[in-house]
Amino acid sequence: MPWPTKKLGECLVQFNRGISWSRKDEGGTIAVLRIPNIQEGHINLNDLKYIDTKSKNGELEKDDIVMVASNGNPDLVGRSALVTEKEEGMRFASFLVRLRFDNRKLLPQYAHLFLLTPTFKRELRRKIATTSGIYNLRKQHIEKIKLQLPPLKMQKRIVERLDKIVEAQKLNGGLIQKTEELFQSLLHEELNPVDKNWEVKKLGDVAEVIMGQSPPSSSYNERGEGLPFFQGKAEFGETYPIPIKYCSSPSRIAVVNDILISVRAPVGNINIAKEKSCVGRGLGALRAKKNILNQMFLFYFMKKNENNWSRLSTGSTFSAIKGSSLKNFEIPLPLLKIQKKIAAKLSAVQEYKKQLLEQKSKLKELFDSVLAKSLRGDL
Repeated sequence: MPWPTKKLGECLVQFNRGISWSRKDEGGTIAVLRIPNIQEGHINLNDLKYIDTKSKNGELEKDDIVMVASNGNPDLVGRSALVTEKEEGMRFASFLVRLRFDNRKLLPQYAHLFLLTPTFKRELRRKIATTSGIYNLRKQHIEKIKLQLPPLKMQKRIVERLDKIVEAQKLNGGLIQKTEELFQSLLHEELNPVDKNWEVKKLGDVAEVIMGQSPPSSSYNERGEGLPFFQGKAEFGETYPIPIKYCSSPSRIAVVNDILISVRAPVGNINIAKEKSCVGRGLGALRAKKNILNQMFLFYFMKKNENNWSRLSTGSTFSAIKGSSLKNFEIPLPLLKIQKKIAAKLSAVQEYKKQLLEQKSKLKELFDSVLAKSLRGDL
C-alpha cells in the first residue's frame, strides 16, 4: 500500500553547516570529517584531519546524517552517510552539512535510506544552484523534497530488512579486501627472483612489443562499426577495457589476450585485450613468444610493476614510455613450466575475486530493488 506523502521539511529539525579552522589548530586530537570521508551510504575513516578545539560546534552524535553540501561536481552534492558510534564526537568540515530529523515522525535510519534513492538524487539535482562553478545545497532544497512516510513501526521493519543486506555487503567487502591482500602478497612472493636462479631477458627478446598509433579521425565512431578503439587508461576496467569508441580503419591492432599498457600519461596501467581491437598512440600491446614466455606470467609481471613504469617515461609536458624502453626492460624468467604454475596460482585467486565482485554487484542490485519496493510500500 502507498504511504502518506510528506515533505522532508516537516520532519527536519536541524540543518547545520560544518566548521572551519586555521592552520594553527591542526595537529590536535579531534577528528574532522571532510568530503572524501563521506562515501555513498557510509563513512570512510581514512585520511582524517585532526584539530585542537574545545568548542562543541560541529560535534557529531550517533544517528546524525552528514551530507556533502558544496562541490564543483554536482553528482557529489547530496552524498550522505549515517553517523555511527565510531564517529560520535567527531566534527564535520564547512563543505558538509548535518541533518537531524524528528524521530517521532522520521527515523534517522529510514531517512538515511531515502537519501540514497535515485528519487532523492534526481529531485535534489533539479534544485541545487551553482555559484562560480560550485554547486551549493541549501536548507530549502532539502525541505521541499517529498517522501512516502510509513508509520514508525513499519519504518523500523524496513530498516531491519535492509540492514540484513548491508551486513552481507560488509562481509562481501571484507572478503574482497582479504582476497586482494592475498593476491598482492602472492604476486610479490612468487615473482621475486631473489635466490631463484632465473634467467634475465629483455622484454623485446621474449615478447612482441606493438606501440599504438592513431588511426584517421574520420574512422572514429560510436556506432559499433569496425573494431573497438582503445586510446589509453580512460577505457580500462578491472581487467579488461570497456569499448566506448570504434574504428573502421585501424592502424595498429591488438589480438585477444594481448596485454595492453598505458604508455602516455598516466603511464603503466595494465589491462588484457578481450577481443581484437585497435590501439591508439596512448597504448602499447605485448604478445609473449609462446615457446619462451607464458602470456599470463607476463601479465602478472607487468601487474607487479604497474606502479614502477613512470621511471621509464620521458617528456617535460607529459609522461610517455618509449617503445625502446619497453623492449629493453628486463624480465627475470623461470622455466616455462614454472611460469605456468605461478600464473595458474595467481589466476585462481583472481578468479575467486571475480566471483566476489559479481556477488557484490548482485547484492547492490538486491539492495536497490528492496529499498525501492519498501519505500513504495510494495513489500
